[in-house]
Formats: sequence, C-alpha cells, structure tokens
Amino acid sequence: MSTRILPAVGDADAARSLTTLIGQLPDTEPMAPVTDSTQLVDTLSRLAAESLDELPEVVVVHERIGPVPALELIREVALRFPAVGVVLVTSDASPGLFQAAMDHGARGLAALPLSYEELASRVQAVAQWSAGVRRHLGATADPVSGAGGTVVTVSGAKGGVGATLTAVQLALAAQTSGRATALVDMDLQTGDVASYLDVQFRRSVVDLAAINDISPRVLADAVFRHDSGLALLLAPAEGERGEEVTDRAARHIVGALRSRYEVVVVDCGAQLGGAGAAAVEMADRALLVTTPDVIAVRGAKRAVRMWDRLQIRKAEETTVVVNRHTRSTEIQPPLIARITGTAVAATTVPAHFKELQGVVDAGRVHELEAKSTVKQAMWALAGELGLVRAAQTGHKGGRLRGDRGAVSFRRRRDGTG
Repeated sequence: MSTRILPAVGDADAARSLTTLIGQLPDTEPMAPVTDSTQLVDTLSRLAAESLDELPEVVVVHERIGPVPALELIREVALRFPAVGVVLVTSDASPGLFQAAMDHGARGLAALPLSYEELASRVQAVAQWSAGVRRHLGATADPVSGAGGTVVTVSGAKGGVGATLTAVQLALAAQTSGRATALVDMDLQTGDVASYLDVQFRRSVVDLAAINDISPRVLADAVFRHDSGLALLLAPAEGERGEEVTDRAARHIVGALRSRYEVVVVDCGAQLGGAGAAAVEMADRALLVTTPDVIAVRGAKRAVRMWDRLQIRKAEETTVVVNRHTRSTEIQPPLIARITGTAVAATTVPAHFKELQGVVDAGRVHELEAKSTVKQAMWALAGELGLVRAAQTGHKGGRLRGDRGAVSFRRRRDGTG
C-alpha cells in the first residue's frame, strides 16, 4: 500500500525541491503541495469529512510555512487529526528544537538540506506509526476528535465585580506563557472586552452565529489578532444583535475555538443568556467572580443555584474567585465557600483599584504594569487554574519566566535556543 505524503511549504522553490524528492521515495503517493497553514488545515478537514482513510499518512511541514508558525501548525494538526503523522523540515536540527517539535506533536524531524536517505527513513517510520494509530482507531473512529484546548468561562456574580478584567488578564497570562489563546466576549449585549483592549473591530461573534460548519478560514476571518498575541472574538457593537447567537451557535463557536487554540477564555458577563449558559456548560473550568460584600455574595449564591436548577453546572463544579479582597473585611473566602457551596480559588485579588484606574480609563489593560499586585494575583490565579505551562507558572512582577512559546528556528547570538 502506498504512503500518501502531503507537503506543506510556503516557498515555491522549496516546494518543487521537496516534491521532487518525495516523488523518488519508494511506495509513496505524493499529494499536491499546499502553500500555507490555512490551506493545509482546510485540506485535511475536507479529507477527514469524507473518511479517515482519505487522510494522508504523513504531512511534511517546512519551517517557512505561514502565516501560522510551523510549531503552532504542527500542534493544531496533532490535536485535530491524531491519525496523521507530521515531519518537520528545518535548517535548525538542534536538540532544543527537536524537543520543542516533539512537544508540539511532530513525529519526526528532517534537517535541511534534505538527503534522500534521511527523508526516506523519517517518512517510513512516521507512516508505520500512522498505520498503527489507524488500526487502533478503527474505521468508525472520528479522525478529528483530538483532546482540544482548555475552555474557561468567567462570569460575574453581579455587574461591576471585575469579571471582564479577570478574563482579560487570565487570557494574557496564558498567551504570554506560550499557549495559543483566544478570548471570547460572550457578554453579548454589554460586552466591554474591546473597550478594555482599545480595539476597533468590524467582525464579531455574530458573524459566526449562522454558520454550521466553521472552518479554520472562516474562524480566522472573524477573529481579531491583538498586539498582545491574543485572538479576540468580540461581542457585537449593536447589543440587540446578540440575540442572533443561540445556545446551539455558541456550542459550535466554542467548539471551533477549542479545536484551534490551547486556551479559550470566555467572558460571560453577569447576565445569563442561552449562549452564555451553553459556554458555561461546555467549560472545563467555570469561574464565578465576586467581591467580598453581602450583595455580591448573595448574587453568587443566586447564580450557583440557578445554574444547578437549569442543570448547567453543579455547585461543586464551580470555582468562585474573590476580587477586591482585603484582610479587614468580615466576609472572607472560607465563608463565601460555605454560603455558595462551591470551591473558592486559593488566589484572591487585592483591592487596589488605583493600580488599574489609568489603564482602565485609557482602555489598555494589557499594559498594566508588571509590578501591579492586581496583575500578579490574576496571573498567579492563571497558574493555579493550569492555564500557563507547568514549567512557567513561576513569575515575578507578573511576568512568566522561561517562556518557550515563541520557538525560533534560529539561535540567538549568545548561543541560547
């Protein structure tokens, strides 16, 4: 049986060279090369929709693929198409890059300039692995049923408790640690994520509401890429259009984001609608933000009970985050846990609004100073929730250390990877 190989190369000359070499390999069936990351994912999605057997056994990703960087693309293919083996072709064959490629889901690495023997060896090994995976999955398995990313919803016990700020900072912490992160504003009538991040946008979550099959290309058109690296899917500027996002649409949208990003943070606001309820139900972690005052805690208790009655979320599956905490207040986290019947995050956010006022008024909360105690607490909360890489949760002044998220194919001048 022939091994189907799909080359993914952005450079025309490199594509011709690689395709010619693949064509010389024994028992192989070269497929027409794709020239960018979007075309690769679209091609695999189309083939997977037909059947598992239509997918190529091997995808060869060249280091100069784009617009999505090669390692991020490899991670996406590994998550969405677990029966497809990926070989990375790169001029940097260092142990550091080899380990990074394996961590992102590659099954092999071939060094440039390519030799026939090395490429044949890598392709043969990966093809055997792919065949074994397919035998295990069976003909009826879903070829795109990868684990996907982590979805975290952030809801407010009432308006003004800091849910949006919490969602933004959690997303920034995850993105800074090197995890591809999307931030969704599902507060459809009164969402403020765009205002907090000084964003002018044309497309919103509403543009995806009527689409049943959200392809990577369609999703990319609706997402706004922020300067921080965050992928933003924003609430509509016209609040009345929020009604177009049904619970079914919300499930499709969150599912599409989960398949493409490692972390998806959803700001659900303080009002529960069908879309927000669907997101909370789907979430791996559902956060409920409150402040340590009687009105807010009552609101948290009311929300938890409503979620339980509607069978959206059980109290024990909800985590309460205490914002604007001080040691002098009478209502402390253990009391909130007893009142709401939920778990309470060990990390509390201090009541230091003066640190926030300038960036909030300017709509640039992503520029909150690293020394801010509020930022430090929220990024520590991200670590507690597992939203940042395990080796990178240690931080000082709100900056995550050991960030290996942006892997370069070229070494720095000092010799480090």
